[in-house]
Amino acid sequence: MSSASEGRAVMGGRDRDKEGRARNARPRDGLGRPLPYGDPGVARQPEGVVRRPEDSVVEAQALLDAGKPFHAHEVFEDAWKSGPEGERGLWRGLAQLAVGLTHAARGNVTGGVRLLRRGAGAIEEWAAVDARPHPYGLDLAGVVEWARGLASEVEREALPVDAAARAPRLSSRGAGG
Repeated sequence: MSSASEGRAVMGGRDRDKEGRARNARPRDGLGRPLPYGDPGVARQPEGVVRRPEDSVVEAQALLDAGKPFHAHEVFEDAWKSGPEGERGLWRGLAQLAVGLTHAARGNVTGGVRLLRRGAGAIEEWAAVDARPHPYGLDLAGVVEWARGLASEVEREALPVDAAARAPRLSSRGAGG
């Protein structure tokens, strides 16, 4: 067993965390693409962080604005996994939007369009049941409109987008909103 990075080890040719679970320790670029071992890469988002929902929104917006939608997806995924059962559809939909933007920025037209539309649908479905238009300051209608518009553009143009320039405004108030 040889040390890889950040408490991870390589066992049997696969990266593992301290508990022995498979975890890829390769460095990644700003869009989450794996880089060769030894490349500096971009700092990874810590996994399994429990945040207040408002803090998840602020942190995800900062990552989106920095052109790191893959990292924002990790924040949304933490909220999805640690939040109340009744909010999982909201956070899962936001995570899908972030992954959709990631794929669109990488030039994966099909994956980008599919996930942007799937995420928009999940958010609309959640909002129809929950009936809160601005939970945690989120502008759900605006986010859904952004996702559908970007999906149509990506489908029509079939070109990679600039993730930072095309980041959504998650909040309906203040900076980043």
